[in-house]
Amino acid sequence: MCRWFAYISPTEPCLLSDVLITPANSISKQCSEHYLPKLLPHGDERELDHTSDELLRMRNALLNMDGLGIAWYSEASASYIKHVTGPRPALYKSQSPPINDFNFKSLCENTETHCVFAHIRASSGSVVTQVNSHPFVFGRHVFMHNGVISNFSTIRRDLTDLLSFDAYCNIFGSTDSEHAAALYITNLTNHGDKSTWERPYPLKAMLAAMQKTVLQILQLQHKKLSTANTPNSLNFCTTDGAKLLAIRFRNHATQQPPSLYWSEFAGRTLNTKFPGHPDSKDSVNEEAMLNSGEKIGKHTIVASEPTTYDEQEWHLIKRNHALLVDEEGEEKEVRIEYDDKLNATDPKFDAKK
Repeated sequence: MCRWFAYISPTEPCLLSDVLITPANSISKQCSEHYLPKLLPHGDERELDHTSDELLRMRNALLNMDGLGIAWYSEASASYIKHVTGPRPALYKSQSPPINDFNFKSLCENTETHCVFAHIRASSGSVVTQVNSHPFVFGRHVFMHNGVISNFSTIRRDLTDLLSFDAYCNIFGSTDSEHAAALYITNLTNHGDKSTWERPYPLKAMLAAMQKTVLQILQLQHKKLSTANTPNSLNFCTTDGAKLLAIRFRNHATQQPPSLYWSEFAGRTLNTKFPGHPDSKDSVNEEAMLNSGEKIGKHTIVASEPTTYDEQEWHLIKRNHALLVDEEGEEKEVRIEYDDKLNATDPKFDAKK
C-alpha cells in the first residue's frame, strides 16, 4: 500500500527536507524498505518470528513507486489577497518516485511550514498519473489515504450520488481515495459549495464527518454486495492547516489495518535547528537537547512508518481508532464507532482458520 507522512505544529515550523528527505527512514526512502515496530519484528527479532501475519506483511510491503505528492501550508496568499485569511495549502505532485525527482529535492530544501502532508503512492489499479497522486485539496482542507476501498467500482456510481455538486466537480482523477475525500468534504460542509471549503471547522465536526464517510462507504458495500464484500483498509488523514485528524481502520473482526504511528517528540531529532541526529539509536539526542537549553515547540507527526529509530518516540495508533490534534497541538485517540455487522470477511485468509 501507499506510505504517508504528516507534520503539524502551532508554533514550530519544519524544513521540508528535514522531515521528508534527510532521515534514514524518511518517506522518500520508504519506496521499498519498511520499519514497523510494535507491529512486525525488525532487526534481530526477525529471526525469532514464526507467527507473523501474512496479510499484514502484504498490506505494508508493496513497492511505492507510482507517484508522490506534498501539500504544505503557507500564509503567502493571505498577505496579498484581501479575502484570504490564514494558511492555505500549496500543492506539488509528480509521477516520479521521490528519489528520482530533482524538483522535489530543491523545493524541500528551501521551504518551511507549520503543516505538511506527504504521500508516495502504490496504485491499487487506477492509472499512474499526476492527478491520481495524493494529497487532494478542497479549499483550505487537505486529505490523503493509505489503503483501498474494496470493490470500489461496484459502489462508485452510488457514492457519487452522495456528493455535493462542487465536490464532484473537484474530482480530477479516478481513485477511490479522491472520491472518499470528496465525500468527506461534502459531509464536513453539509453539502456546501466551494465557498464553504474556505472555512475552518471544529475538530468535533471533522471527526463526525470522517465517521459518517466511513459508515457511508460500509453501508453502500453492504447494500450492494452483502456477504460477498471484502474488508477495506481506510487510513485517512485530513487537516485545515491548524487541526489534524487521522484514522487507522479496517472493517474486519481481527485483521490489522495498514501501519500508522504518531509522535509528539520525533521532531526534536529531525529539526536541524536543534542538536541531535535523526538516525541515532542511543541517548545522545536526549542529552544534547537537555544540555543545549533549547526546547522545540509543540508538534505532532503522524506517519505510516516511524522516521526515527527511537521506538520510545512513537505510538502505534490502535486498530479502528482516530487520532485528533487540536489547534494547541494536544493529541487524543478515540475509537471509530460503527456497527460490527458491517464487518467483512477475507475469503483467502479467513479460509485458513
